[in-house]
Amino acid sequence: MPKRILQGRVTSDKNEQTITVLVERRFKHPLLHKTVRSSKKYRAHDALNQFKVGDEVRIVECAPISKTKRWTVLTDDAVTA
Repeated sequence: MPKRILQGRVTSDKNEQTITVLVERRFKHPLLHKTVRSSKKYRAHDALNQFKVGDEVRIVECAPISKTKRWTVLTDDAVTA
């Protein structure tokens, strides 16, 4: 089964090797037919501490790293490989 890849914006980088990513999704309301924005925060593993607040990143699901971290950041060289 393929791993999910999400794209979002970094909202916090205060923890060591951890960033918080806000992922926003848009969908049409089934009854009102209006576009609705829904967002969720994920904590992702950033081994090199290279991402700062405001950066656009892609995260991929992985095996649990800690109690709250189940995602890791996709770097540019990992995308091409």
